[in-house]
Amino acid sequence: MSYIANLAKIASGQRNLDPRMAIYYVTAQCNLNCAYCEDFGARRNPSQAAHQPLERAQHILRVIRSGTDALWLTGGEPLLAPHLLDLLEFAKQELRFRSLTVISNGTLLPAHPEILPLLDRLVISLDSLDPAAWAALNMPKSYAESILEIVRETAKEQERHDFKLILNAVITPENLESEKPDSPLSTFDTLIDFCIQNKTWISFSPQSVNNWPRYELTVSPAYQAFIQKLIQLKRDGAPIMGSLAYLRTLATLEPYDCYPTLIPRILPGGELEYPCRPIAKAGGEQGGREINLLDFSSWQEAWSAARQRYGEAPVACNSCFQQCYAEPSIIQSRPLETWLERADLGTFAPG
Repeated sequence: MSYIANLAKIASGQRNLDPRMAIYYVTAQCNLNCAYCEDFGARRNPSQAAHQPLERAQHILRVIRSGTDALWLTGGEPLLAPHLLDLLEFAKQELRFRSLTVISNGTLLPAHPEILPLLDRLVISLDSLDPAAWAALNMPKSYAESILEIVRETAKEQERHDFKLILNAVITPENLESEKPDSPLSTFDTLIDFCIQNKTWISFSPQSVNNWPRYELTVSPAYQAFIQKLIQLKRDGAPIMGSLAYLRTLATLEPYDCYPTLIPRILPGGELEYPCRPIAKAGGEQGGREINLLDFSSWQEAWSAARQRYGEAPVACNSCFQQCYAEPSIIQSRPLETWLERADLGTFAPG
């Protein structure tokens, strides 16, 4: 019903739409140092705040649940949070979230198989099958030796525990190239084949630098060719996450109507990033992180306080082409395309 209500709000000129789901960063700590990550990583751990005690984290989820019934838990690396299982059980059994997703780098999954029955979706970041490519992204050798087997074994559990496994890949100029000089296949061709073989889905988003696609991608013929290939593969039934409307937007990188309030983000301490992560991170008059869910008993109260503090969401803002930013707005603002494709927020994964 929130989709229809939001269409009515858009028709009346409103920018603050009802949330379709929320992202809670259960911890800012991470065990990897991905070269393209602008916010987290083991090198930043000393300067990052610790996770909240369980009781406070449960309060944060309770406030979120009063505003939406779909939740993503991420980090940092969420499996570093010692109370992740407790939070998932609380979200699933007491709060009864309709949809639960965990976004992880996958390295710690073998030690936490108990989370799988609680999930609707598990998203694992994986950009290549080539250990040499991981080394270029600052991935440790131990990761390269184990992650593919972890993905294979986790994929086998999907039917048993009724969850969907999704790989999330970041498109960089480096991994658009062939893994082997004498092969016509790119890094992503082999990754897509790996997903087909293991019955997993995959999503793609362009590398972001200060919230814009990395410049080399915007002028790259290889990037354009790959996006067109993704569009054709999806039409042919390949397990590509994302609507065709989003993939076409990736090809053109043209402006789109952004509605940042559709997927609100909450930091580990309970800080609401209003109206979206990039604007809140920059600070200033348009947005920030001064509203904390721990100070409120309902989502409506917290959101109203944020609107009063910072005003309405901006009208002209369309630089974020990562899937977790662009896709919700595209689905919400283009109802005819959405209906024709039967697209919904279950068709995409964060990027």
